Amino acid sequence: SFQGLAARPAQDQQRHGHVFPRRQGGQQVELLEDEADLLAAEGDLGSTRQPRQVGAQHFNLATKTSPTSIAPAVTYRAGSRIQGSQTWQGSRYTAFRNYSPQWHDRNWWGSRYNRIVFVFGGWYYWDAGYWYPAWGYDPGYSYYPYDGPIYGYHNLPPDQVIANAQAALQQQGYYRGQVDGLLGPLTRAAVADYQRDHGLYITSAIDRPTLSSLGLA
Repeated sequence: SFQGLAARPAQDQQRHGHVFPRRQGGQQVELLEDEADLLAAEGDLGSTRQPRQVGAQHFNLATKTSPTSIAPAVTYRAGSRIQGSQTWQGSRYTAFRNYSPQWHDRNWWGSRYNRIVFVFGGWYYWDAGYWYPAWGYDPGYSYYPYDGPIYGYHNLPPDQVIANAQAALQQQGYYRGQVDGLLGPLTRAAVADYQRDHGLYITSAIDRPTLSSLGLA
C-alpha cells in the first residue's frame, strides 16, 4: 500500500553520504542529506530560492464516476499509526507522527470541533491546520481513500486542497490522472515521486513542506 511508501528501505531513501550545496555569505557549504531534510522540515532550507507562489484555484469536482473506482476506501483500524511517520523529524510532521484514527458519534465530534465538512462520501474535521477523517460521524458515510492528516490552506476544504496539489503536480509532469480531489493510489504515487526528487520526507500525503515546495502554501 502507499501508506507504507515512507517506510520502505529503498536505496533512494537512504540518507547517508549525500550532500546539498548551500551558500552562506558568499561561501558554499555542504550539508549532509539528513541535516538538509531536517532543515527543510523546519523551513530553514532553500531560503535563498523560494518557490513561485501559486494562487488557490477552485475546481469543479462533480463527477458521475464512483470515487471508489478511482480510489478504494481504506478500512478503519483503531490504534493504528501512519507507517514510517516516527522517522519524519520536525514540527511540520508532528500531525503525522501523532495521528491515530478515532471512532465517535456525531455528538462527540460536534461538541469538540466547530468545522466539519462532507467530502466524497465521508466527513472531515478541521483541527490546527489539518483536515482529518471524522470516523463514525455518520456510519453510513465513511468513505475515505486515505486515513491521515491533510494539510489545509486558504480556507479550502480537503478535496480542493488535493485538487490544487494534483494540478501543480500535473503541471510539473508528476501526475497524469484527472484532477478529481481524491487522494488515491495514483495521486499518492505522484506525491511520493515529487517528494523523493525534491529531498522531502516521502509521506505520500498532503503535508505542509510538500505544498510549500509546490508554491501552494
